[in-house]
Amino acid sequence: MRGIPLTEDFANGGVSFWYRQIGLPLRRPALPGPREYDVAIVGGGYTGLWTAYYLKQADPGLRIAILEKEFAGFGASGRNGGWLSAEFAGSRKRHAKARGRQAMIDLQRAMFRAVDEVIEVTQAEGIDADVHKGGLIHVATNPAQRRRLRDGVADLRAWGYGEDDVRLLGRDEQRERVQVAGALEASYSPHCARIQPAKLAVGLAAAVERLGVDIFENTTVTEIRPRQQGKASALTTRGVVTADYVIRATEGFTASLAGQHRQWLPMNSSMIVTEPLPADVWKHIGWQGNELLEDEAHAYVYIQRTADDRIAIGGRGVPYRFGSRTDRRGATQARTVALLWRMLVKLFPAAADVRVQHAWCGVLAVPRDWCSTVHLDHASGLGWAGGYVGSGVTTTNLAGRTLRDLVLRRESELTGLPWVGRQVRQWEPEPLRWAGVQLIYALFRAADRHENERIATTSAYARLANLISGR
Repeated sequence: MRGIPLTEDFANGGVSFWYRQIGLPLRRPALPGPREYDVAIVGGGYTGLWTAYYLKQADPGLRIAILEKEFAGFGASGRNGGWLSAEFAGSRKRHAKARGRQAMIDLQRAMFRAVDEVIEVTQAEGIDADVHKGGLIHVATNPAQRRRLRDGVADLRAWGYGEDDVRLLGRDEQRERVQVAGALEASYSPHCARIQPAKLAVGLAAAVERLGVDIFENTTVTEIRPRQQGKASALTTRGVVTADYVIRATEGFTASLAGQHRQWLPMNSSMIVTEPLPADVWKHIGWQGNELLEDEAHAYVYIQRTADDRIAIGGRGVPYRFGSRTDRRGATQARTVALLWRMLVKLFPAAADVRVQHAWCGVLAVPRDWCSTVHLDHASGLGWAGGYVGSGVTTTNLAGRTLRDLVLRRESELTGLPWVGRQVRQWEPEPLRWAGVQLIYALFRAADRHENERIATTSAYARLANLISGR
Protein backbone atom coordinates (compact mmCIF):
# COMPACT_ATOMS: atom_id res chain seq x y z
CA MET A 1 0.00 0.00 0.00
CA ARG A 2 3.02 2.25 -0.48
CA GLY A 3 1.90 5.65 -1.74
CA ILE A 4 -1.68 5.35 -0.50
CA PRO A 5 -2.54 8.10 2.01
CA LEU A 6 -3.70 6.47 5.25
CA THR A 7 -4.93 8.05 8.46
CA GLU A 8 -2.87 7.52 11.59
CA ASP A 9 -5.61 5.29 12.96
CA PHE A 10 -6.11 3.32 9.73
CA ALA A 11 -7.60 -0.11 10.42
CA ASN A 12 -7.95 -3.20 8.27
CA GLY A 13 -10.68 -5.60 9.32
CA GLY A 14 -12.42 -5.62 12.68
CA VAL A 15 -15.79 -6.48 11.10
CA SER A 16 -16.37 -3.13 9.30
CA PHE A 17 -16.09 0.63 9.50
CA TRP A 18 -19.84 0.77 10.08
CA TYR A 19 -19.36 -0.94 13.46
CA ARG A 20 -16.32 1.15 14.19
CA GLN A 21 -18.62 4.18 13.92
CA ILE A 22 -21.17 2.93 16.42
CA GLY A 23 -19.21 0.37 18.45
CA LEU A 24 -19.66 -3.39 18.48
CA PRO A 25 -22.91 -4.43 20.17
CA LEU A 26 -22.88 -6.18 23.52
CA ARG A 27 -23.24 -9.93 23.01
CA ARG A 28 -26.55 -11.51 23.86
CA PRO A 29 -26.60 -14.76 25.85
CA ALA A 30 -25.97 -18.04 24.08
CA LEU A 31 -28.55 -20.79 23.80
CA PRO A 32 -28.80 -22.23 27.35
CA GLY A 33 -29.55 -25.76 26.19
CA PRO A 34 -32.13 -27.77 24.22
CA ARG A 35 -35.26 -25.77 23.40
CA GLU A 36 -38.47 -26.11 21.40
CA TYR A 37 -40.01 -23.34 19.28
CA ASP A 38 -42.60 -22.85 16.59
CA VAL A 39 -40.02 -21.30 14.26
CA ALA A 40 -36.23 -21.47 14.57
CA ILE A 41 -34.19 -19.20 12.32
CA VAL A 42 -30.53 -19.97 11.68
CA GLY A 43 -28.62 -16.74 11.08
CA GLY A 44 -29.00 -13.32 12.65
CA GLY A 45 -28.51 -11.13 9.59
CA TYR A 46 -31.13 -9.14 7.69
CA THR A 47 -32.92 -12.23 6.33
CA GLY A 48 -33.37 -13.82 9.74
CA LEU A 49 -34.27 -10.54 11.44
CA TRP A 50 -36.84 -9.50 8.83
CA THR A 51 -38.42 -12.98 8.85
CA ALA A 52 -38.76 -12.94 12.64
CA TYR A 53 -40.04 -9.35 12.59
CA TYR A 54 -42.88 -10.00 10.16
CA LEU A 55 -43.82 -13.40 11.59
CA LYS A 56 -44.09 -12.04 15.11
CA GLN A 57 -46.12 -9.05 13.96
CA ALA A 58 -48.49 -11.31 12.04
CA ASP A 59 -48.89 -13.83 14.89
CA PRO A 60 -47.67 -12.52 18.27
CA GLY A 61 -48.27 -15.95 19.82
CA LEU A 62 -45.57 -17.64 17.75
CA ARG A 63 -42.52 -18.80 19.68
CA ILE A 64 -39.56 -17.72 17.54
CA ALA A 65 -35.81 -18.05 18.10
CA ILE A 66 -32.86 -16.73 16.10
CA LEU A 67 -29.63 -18.73 16.39
CA GLU A 68 -26.48 -16.75 15.54
CA LYS A 69 -22.86 -17.90 15.63
CA GLU A 70 -21.41 -14.43 16.30
CA PHE A 71 -23.76 -11.49 16.90
CA ALA A 72 -26.80 -10.25 14.99
CA GLY A 73 -25.55 -8.32 11.97
CA PHE A 74 -22.01 -9.75 12.04
CA GLY A 75 -21.94 -10.92 8.41
CA ALA A 76 -22.84 -9.12 5.18
CA SER A 77 -25.66 -7.27 6.94
CA GLY A 78 -23.10 -5.22 8.86
CA ARG A 79 -20.45 -4.96 6.14
CA ASN A 80 -22.21 -4.11 2.86
CA GLY A 81 -22.06 -0.93 0.81
CA GLY A 82 -25.25 0.52 2.26
CA TRP A 83 -27.32 0.23 -0.92
CA LEU A 84 -31.05 -0.08 -0.25
CA SER A 85 -31.57 -0.76 -3.93
CA ALA A 86 -34.36 -2.23 -6.03
CA GLU A 87 -31.86 -4.08 -8.22
CA PHE A 88 -32.53 -7.82 -8.13
CA ALA A 89 -29.96 -10.56 -8.66
CA GLY A 90 -30.10 -12.87 -11.62
CA SER A 91 -31.39 -13.06 -15.17
CA ARG A 92 -34.88 -11.67 -15.76
CA LYS A 93 -35.39 -14.16 -18.57
CA ARG A 94 -34.44 -17.01 -16.26
CA HIS A 95 -36.93 -15.91 -13.60
CA ALA A 96 -39.63 -15.33 -16.22
CA LYS A 97 -39.20 -18.90 -17.44
CA ALA A 98 -40.66 -20.17 -14.18
CA ARG A 99 -43.99 -18.30 -14.14
CA GLY A 100 -44.07 -15.98 -17.13
CA ARG A 101 -42.94 -12.50 -18.10
CA GLN A 102 -45.55 -10.67 -16.02
CA ALA A 103 -44.43 -12.53 -12.90
CA MET A 104 -40.92 -11.14 -13.33
CA ILE A 105 -42.33 -7.65 -13.80
CA ASP A 106 -44.36 -8.18 -10.62
CA LEU A 107 -41.17 -9.23 -8.82
CA GLN A 108 -39.42 -6.03 -9.88
CA ARG A 109 -42.39 -3.94 -8.73
CA ALA A 110 -42.26 -5.76 -5.39
CA MET A 111 -38.62 -4.73 -5.10
CA PHE A 112 -39.52 -1.09 -5.76
CA ARG A 113 -42.05 -1.27 -2.91
CA ALA A 114 -39.57 -3.07 -0.65
CA VAL A 115 -37.23 -0.06 -0.72
CA ASP A 116 -40.00 2.10 0.72
CA GLU A 117 -41.06 -0.66 3.12
CA VAL A 118 -37.63 -0.71 4.76
CA ILE A 119 -37.66 3.08 5.07
CA GLU A 120 -41.12 2.98 6.65
CA VAL A 121 -40.04 0.36 9.20
CA THR A 122 -36.99 2.40 10.22
CA GLN A 123 -39.30 5.35 10.84
CA ALA A 124 -41.90 3.28 12.70
CA GLU A 125 -39.29 1.57 14.91
CA GLY A 126 -37.17 4.67 15.53
CA ILE A 127 -34.11 3.22 13.77
CA ASP A 128 -31.69 6.01 12.81
CA ALA A 129 -29.80 4.33 9.98
CA ASP A 130 -28.71 7.47 8.06
CA VAL A 131 -31.40 6.72 5.46
CA HIS A 132 -31.50 9.04 2.47
CA LYS A 133 -33.46 8.14 -0.68
CA GLY A 134 -31.41 9.91 -3.32
CA GLY A 135 -31.62 7.30 -6.05
CA LEU A 136 -28.97 5.41 -8.02
CA ILE A 137 -26.62 6.56 -10.78
CA HIS A 138 -24.90 4.15 -13.16
CA VAL A 139 -21.99 5.77 -14.96
CA ALA A 140 -20.09 4.72 -18.09
CA THR A 141 -16.47 5.80 -18.54
CA ASN A 142 -15.59 4.22 -21.90
CA PRO A 143 -17.45 3.55 -25.17
CA ALA A 144 -18.12 -0.13 -24.42
CA GLN A 145 -19.60 0.76 -21.03
CA ARG A 146 -21.71 3.48 -22.63
CA ARG A 147 -23.14 0.98 -25.11
CA ARG A 148 -23.93 -1.47 -22.28
CA LEU A 149 -25.56 1.31 -20.28
CA ARG A 150 -27.82 2.33 -23.16
CA ASP A 151 -28.68 -1.27 -24.00
CA GLY A 152 -29.42 -1.91 -20.34
CA VAL A 153 -31.88 0.97 -20.09
CA ALA A 154 -33.58 -0.14 -23.31
CA ASP A 155 -33.85 -3.69 -21.95
CA LEU A 156 -35.38 -2.42 -18.70
CA ARG A 157 -38.03 -0.62 -20.73
CA ALA A 158 -39.02 -3.99 -22.19
CA TRP A 159 -39.37 -5.33 -18.62
CA GLY A 160 -41.84 -2.70 -17.49
CA TYR A 161 -39.55 0.11 -16.33
CA GLY A 162 -41.08 3.47 -17.17
CA GLU A 163 -39.34 6.82 -17.56
CA ASP A 164 -40.02 7.44 -13.87
CA ASP A 165 -38.20 4.21 -12.96
CA VAL A 166 -34.99 4.66 -14.95
CA ARG A 167 -33.72 7.14 -17.54
CA LEU A 168 -30.57 8.30 -19.22
CA LEU A 169 -29.23 11.55 -17.84
CA GLY A 170 -28.36 14.46 -20.07
CA ARG A 171 -24.73 15.57 -19.88
CA ASP A 172 -25.58 18.74 -17.93
CA GLU A 173 -27.79 16.96 -15.40
CA GLN A 174 -25.19 14.25 -14.85
CA ARG A 175 -22.54 16.86 -14.11
CA GLU A 176 -24.90 18.75 -11.82
CA ARG A 177 -25.52 15.60 -9.79
CA VAL A 178 -21.94 14.36 -9.46
CA GLN A 179 -18.65 15.09 -11.23
CA VAL A 180 -17.19 11.73 -12.27
CA ALA A 181 -13.97 12.04 -14.24
CA GLY A 182 -14.20 10.57 -17.72
CA ALA A 183 -17.96 10.00 -17.56
CA LEU A 184 -19.42 9.56 -21.03
CA GLU A 185 -22.98 8.79 -20.02
CA ALA A 186 -25.07 8.01 -16.96
CA SER A 187 -28.48 6.65 -16.02
CA TYR A 188 -30.62 7.42 -13.00
CA SER A 189 -33.21 5.46 -11.01
CA PRO A 190 -35.04 6.86 -7.97
CA HIS A 191 -35.49 3.39 -6.45
CA CYS A 192 -32.47 3.39 -4.14
CA ALA A 193 -31.54 4.82 -0.75
CA ARG A 194 -28.33 5.13 1.23
CA ILE A 195 -28.19 3.46 4.63
CA GLN A 196 -25.62 2.83 7.35
CA PRO A 197 -25.78 -0.99 7.37
CA ALA A 198 -24.73 -1.67 10.96
CA LYS A 199 -27.18 0.87 12.33
CA LEU A 200 -29.99 -0.89 10.46
CA ALA A 201 -28.90 -4.33 11.70
CA VAL A 202 -28.58 -3.24 15.34
CA GLY A 203 -31.86 -1.33 15.28
CA LEU A 204 -33.75 -4.15 13.62
CA ALA A 205 -32.41 -6.71 16.12
CA ALA A 206 -33.61 -4.48 18.98
CA ALA A 207 -37.04 -4.16 17.35
CA VAL A 208 -37.28 -7.94 16.97
CA GLU A 209 -36.40 -8.44 20.63
CA ARG A 210 -39.05 -5.93 21.68
CA LEU A 211 -41.61 -8.08 19.86
CA GLY A 212 -40.61 -11.05 22.02
CA VAL A 213 -38.28 -13.00 19.73
CA ASP A 214 -35.40 -14.83 21.44
CA ILE A 215 -32.00 -14.04 19.89
CA PHE A 216 -29.23 -16.42 20.94
CA GLU A 217 -25.72 -15.33 20.00
CA ASN A 218 -22.42 -17.22 20.30
CA THR A 219 -24.46 -20.24 19.21
CA THR A 220 -23.04 -22.24 16.31
CA VAL A 221 -25.44 -24.33 14.25
CA THR A 222 -23.68 -27.28 12.66
CA GLU A 223 -26.55 -29.01 10.90
CA ILE A 224 -30.20 -28.55 10.00
CA ARG A 225 -32.41 -31.65 9.84
CA PRO A 226 -35.88 -32.21 8.37
CA ARG A 227 -38.87 -33.26 10.41
CA GLN A 228 -38.63 -36.37 12.51
CA GLN A 229 -41.61 -37.18 14.71
CA GLY A 230 -43.24 -33.94 13.60
CA LYS A 231 -40.37 -31.53 14.34
CA ALA A 232 -37.48 -30.14 12.29
CA SER A 233 -34.28 -29.42 14.16
CA ALA A 234 -31.17 -27.25 14.29
CA LEU A 235 -28.17 -28.96 15.87
CA THR A 236 -25.97 -26.51 17.75
CA THR A 237 -22.88 -26.74 19.90
CA ARG A 238 -25.09 -25.81 22.85
CA GLY A 239 -28.02 -28.15 22.36
CA VAL A 240 -30.67 -29.14 19.82
CA VAL A 241 -33.44 -26.71 18.92
CA THR A 242 -36.60 -28.34 17.57
CA ALA A 243 -39.34 -26.44 15.79
CA ASP A 244 -42.24 -26.79 13.40
CA TYR A 245 -40.13 -24.86 10.91
CA VAL A 246 -36.39 -24.25 10.70
CA ILE A 247 -35.39 -21.42 8.36
CA ARG A 248 -31.88 -21.24 6.96
CA ALA A 249 -30.82 -17.59 6.71
CA THR A 250 -27.05 -18.01 6.57
CA GLU A 251 -26.31 -16.46 3.13
CA GLY A 252 -22.51 -16.43 2.55
CA PHE A 253 -21.87 -18.74 5.53
CA THR A 254 -24.16 -21.52 4.28
CA ALA A 255 -21.21 -23.75 3.29
CA SER A 256 -20.35 -24.19 6.99
CA LEU A 257 -23.49 -26.29 7.54
CA ALA A 258 -23.38 -30.06 7.09
CA GLY A 259 -24.51 -31.06 3.61
CA GLN A 260 -24.53 -27.47 2.27
CA HIS A 261 -20.91 -27.14 1.16
CA ARG A 262 -21.74 -26.75 -2.54
CA GLN A 263 -25.11 -25.03 -2.21
CA TRP A 264 -23.99 -21.40 -2.50
CA LEU A 265 -20.56 -20.04 -3.24
CA PRO A 266 -19.27 -17.48 -0.68
CA MET A 267 -18.06 -14.61 -2.87
CA ASN A 268 -15.73 -12.09 -1.29
CA SER A 269 -16.30 -8.33 -1.55
CA SER A 270 -14.09 -5.60 -0.11
CA MET A 271 -14.50 -1.96 0.87
CA ILE A 272 -12.52 1.08 1.92
CA VAL A 273 -13.75 4.32 3.42
CA THR A 274 -12.01 7.67 3.52
CA GLU A 275 -11.79 10.25 6.25
CA PRO A 276 -14.45 13.00 5.92
CA LEU A 277 -13.78 15.10 2.82
CA PRO A 278 -13.37 18.86 3.32
CA ALA A 279 -15.88 21.26 1.80
CA ASP A 280 -13.46 22.50 -0.88
CA VAL A 281 -13.13 18.94 -2.25
CA TRP A 282 -16.88 18.47 -2.31
CA LYS A 283 -17.15 21.67 -4.37
CA HIS A 284 -15.28 19.86 -7.15
CA ILE A 285 -17.24 16.61 -6.81
CA GLY A 286 -20.76 17.90 -6.14
CA TRP A 287 -22.88 14.88 -5.18
CA GLN A 288 -25.28 16.96 -3.09
CA GLY A 289 -28.11 14.50 -3.75
CA ASN A 290 -26.30 11.63 -2.01
CA GLU A 291 -27.18 9.21 -4.79
CA LEU A 292 -25.60 5.77 -4.77
CA LEU A 293 -23.10 5.32 -7.57
CA GLU A 294 -21.92 2.34 -9.64
CA ASP A 295 -19.76 2.07 -12.72
CA GLU A 296 -20.43 -0.17 -15.71
CA ALA A 297 -17.16 -2.13 -15.53
CA HIS A 298 -17.28 -5.92 -15.26
CA ALA A 299 -15.17 -5.90 -12.08
CA TYR A 300 -17.35 -3.06 -10.89
CA VAL A 301 -17.20 -0.68 -7.97
CA TYR A 302 -20.11 0.53 -5.84
CA ILE A 303 -19.91 3.82 -3.97
CA GLN A 304 -21.78 5.94 -1.45
CA ARG A 305 -21.33 9.37 0.06
CA THR A 306 -21.80 8.74 3.77
CA ALA A 307 -23.87 10.85 6.13
CA ASP A 308 -20.66 12.32 7.58
CA ASP A 309 -19.19 13.20 4.15
CA ARG A 310 -16.82 10.29 3.53
CA ILE A 311 -16.60 8.21 0.38
CA ALA A 312 -17.13 4.46 0.86
CA ILE A 313 -16.18 2.38 -2.20
CA GLY A 314 -16.30 -1.37 -2.67
CA GLY A 315 -15.62 -4.07 -5.22
CA ARG A 316 -14.18 -7.54 -5.72
CA GLY A 317 -10.82 -8.31 -4.17
CA VAL A 318 -9.81 -11.96 -3.97
CA PRO A 319 -13.21 -13.20 -5.13
CA TYR A 320 -13.21 -16.67 -3.60
CA ARG A 321 -11.16 -18.68 -1.10
CA PHE A 322 -10.47 -22.34 -1.78
CA GLY A 323 -12.92 -24.72 -0.10
CA SER A 324 -15.54 -22.01 0.51
CA ARG A 325 -13.50 -20.63 3.40
CA THR A 326 -14.39 -17.27 4.92
CA ASP A 327 -12.26 -14.70 6.75
CA ARG A 328 -13.60 -14.05 10.24
CA ARG A 329 -11.55 -10.92 10.95
CA GLY A 330 -12.74 -9.06 7.89
CA ALA A 331 -9.27 -7.93 6.81
CA THR A 332 -8.73 -7.37 3.09
CA GLN A 333 -5.58 -7.73 1.01
CA ALA A 334 -3.19 -4.79 0.56
CA ARG A 335 -3.47 -5.00 -3.22
CA THR A 336 -7.25 -4.78 -2.98
CA VAL A 337 -7.02 -1.67 -0.81
CA ALA A 338 -4.66 -0.18 -3.41
CA LEU A 339 -6.98 -1.14 -6.28
CA LEU A 340 -10.02 0.47 -4.65
CA TRP A 341 -8.08 3.62 -3.80
CA ARG A 342 -6.83 3.93 -7.39
CA MET A 343 -10.38 3.55 -8.67
CA LEU A 344 -11.62 6.20 -6.24
CA VAL A 345 -8.95 8.65 -7.42
CA LYS A 346 -9.63 7.81 -11.06
CA LEU A 347 -13.31 8.67 -10.66
CA PHE A 348 -12.76 11.60 -8.27
CA PRO A 349 -9.31 13.18 -8.87
CA ALA A 350 -10.14 15.96 -6.41
CA ALA A 351 -10.04 13.34 -3.62
CA ALA A 352 -6.45 12.23 -4.38
CA ASP A 353 -5.06 13.65 -1.14
CA VAL A 354 -7.87 12.42 1.09
CA ARG A 355 -6.71 9.63 3.40
CA VAL A 356 -8.18 6.13 3.75
CA GLN A 357 -9.35 5.35 7.28
CA HIS A 358 -10.63 1.78 7.16
CA ALA A 359 -10.68 -1.32 4.95
CA TRP A 360 -12.68 -4.51 5.39
CA CYS A 361 -14.26 -7.41 3.53
CA GLY A 362 -17.07 -9.94 3.80
CA VAL A 363 -18.84 -12.69 1.89
CA LEU A 364 -22.06 -12.81 -0.09
CA ALA A 365 -23.78 -15.91 -1.43
CA VAL A 366 -23.86 -16.80 -5.13
CA PRO A 367 -26.11 -19.61 -6.44
CA ARG A 368 -24.93 -21.59 -9.45
CA ASP A 369 -27.33 -19.70 -11.74
CA TRP A 370 -26.76 -16.34 -9.92
CA CYS A 371 -30.50 -16.05 -9.11
CA SER A 372 -31.85 -15.45 -5.58
CA THR A 373 -34.35 -17.91 -4.12
CA VAL A 374 -36.84 -18.21 -1.28
CA HIS A 375 -38.42 -21.54 -0.37
CA LEU A 376 -40.40 -23.39 2.28
CA ASP A 377 -41.20 -27.12 2.30
CA HIS A 378 -44.10 -27.88 4.63
CA ALA A 379 -43.39 -31.60 4.55
CA SER A 380 -39.84 -31.34 5.87
CA GLY A 381 -40.34 -28.14 7.86
CA LEU A 382 -37.29 -26.59 6.23
CA GLY A 383 -37.07 -23.25 4.48
CA TRP A 384 -34.47 -20.78 3.29
CA ALA A 385 -33.84 -17.53 1.50
CA GLY A 386 -30.66 -16.10 0.04
CA GLY A 387 -28.22 -16.15 -2.83
CA TYR A 388 -28.62 -12.39 -3.16
CA VAL A 389 -25.35 -11.89 -5.10
CA GLY A 390 -24.77 -8.51 -3.46
CA SER A 391 -28.33 -7.17 -3.75
CA GLY A 392 -29.46 -8.33 -0.33
CA VAL A 393 -30.17 -5.15 1.62
CA THR A 394 -33.60 -4.79 0.00
CA THR A 395 -34.14 -8.40 -1.12
CA THR A 396 -33.88 -9.64 2.47
CA ASN A 397 -36.92 -7.58 3.37
CA LEU A 398 -38.91 -9.08 0.51
CA ALA A 399 -37.67 -12.53 1.58
CA GLY A 400 -38.75 -11.97 5.19
CA ARG A 401 -42.29 -11.02 4.20
CA THR A 402 -42.47 -13.90 1.71
CA LEU A 403 -41.32 -16.44 4.32
CA ARG A 404 -43.93 -15.05 6.71
CA ASP A 405 -46.67 -15.82 4.20
CA LEU A 406 -45.23 -19.25 3.41
CA VAL A 407 -44.95 -20.27 7.07
CA LEU A 408 -48.47 -19.04 7.80
CA ARG A 409 -49.77 -20.80 4.66
CA ARG A 410 -51.04 -17.58 3.15
CA GLU A 411 -51.49 -17.41 -0.61
CA SER A 412 -50.44 -13.88 -1.49
CA GLU A 413 -48.93 -11.81 -4.27
CA LEU A 414 -45.55 -12.48 -2.67
CA THR A 415 -45.82 -16.28 -2.65
CA GLY A 416 -46.65 -16.24 -6.37
CA LEU A 417 -43.46 -14.43 -7.39
CA PRO A 418 -41.09 -16.40 -9.64
CA TRP A 419 -38.17 -16.68 -7.20
CA VAL A 420 -40.32 -18.67 -4.75
CA GLY A 421 -39.54 -22.40 -4.75
CA ARG A 422 -36.76 -22.07 -7.31
CA GLN A 423 -34.44 -25.10 -7.36
CA VAL A 424 -30.82 -24.56 -8.40
CA ARG A 425 -28.11 -27.15 -9.02
CA GLN A 426 -25.05 -27.18 -6.79
CA TRP A 427 -21.63 -25.74 -7.54
CA GLU A 428 -18.90 -28.02 -8.84
CA PRO A 429 -16.61 -29.74 -6.32
CA GLU A 430 -13.11 -28.46 -5.60
CA PRO A 431 -10.73 -27.77 -7.22
CA LEU A 432 -13.04 -27.08 -10.18
CA ARG A 433 -15.00 -24.50 -8.19
CA TRP A 434 -11.91 -22.52 -7.21
CA ALA A 435 -10.33 -22.72 -10.67
CA GLY A 436 -13.56 -21.67 -12.35
CA VAL A 437 -14.06 -18.59 -10.20
CA GLN A 438 -10.43 -17.51 -10.63
CA LEU A 439 -10.78 -17.86 -14.40
CA ILE A 440 -14.06 -15.93 -14.49
CA TYR A 441 -12.66 -12.93 -12.65
CA ALA A 442 -9.38 -13.00 -14.56
CA LEU A 443 -11.47 -12.75 -17.73
CA PHE A 444 -13.56 -9.89 -16.29
CA ARG A 445 -10.41 -7.96 -15.37
CA ALA A 446 -8.98 -8.59 -18.84
CA ALA A 447 -12.25 -7.40 -20.36
CA ASP A 448 -12.08 -4.14 -18.40
CA ARG A 449 -8.51 -3.55 -19.56
CA HIS A 450 -9.52 -4.32 -23.14
CA GLU A 451 -12.50 -1.98 -23.01
CA ASN A 452 -10.43 0.81 -21.50
CA GLU A 453 -8.41 0.73 -24.71
CA ARG A 454 -11.51 2.31 -26.23
CA ILE A 455 -13.10 -0.60 -28.07
CA ALA A 456 -16.75 0.24 -28.63
CA THR A 457 -18.37 -3.09 -27.75
CA THR A 458 -18.31 -5.48 -24.80
CA SER A 459 -15.09 -7.46 -24.77
CA ALA A 460 -15.14 -11.10 -25.86
CA TYR A 461 -13.37 -11.88 -22.56
CA ALA A 462 -16.50 -10.77 -20.66
CA ARG A 463 -18.80 -12.77 -22.91
CA LEU A 464 -16.69 -15.86 -22.27
CA ALA A 465 -16.71 -15.20 -18.52
CA ASN A 466 -20.50 -14.92 -18.51
CA LEU A 467 -20.78 -18.17 -20.47
CA ILE A 468 -18.54 -20.04 -18.00
CA SER A 469 -20.23 -18.57 -14.94
CA GLY A 470 -23.74 -19.38 -16.11
CA ARG A 471 -25.02 -15.88 -15.36
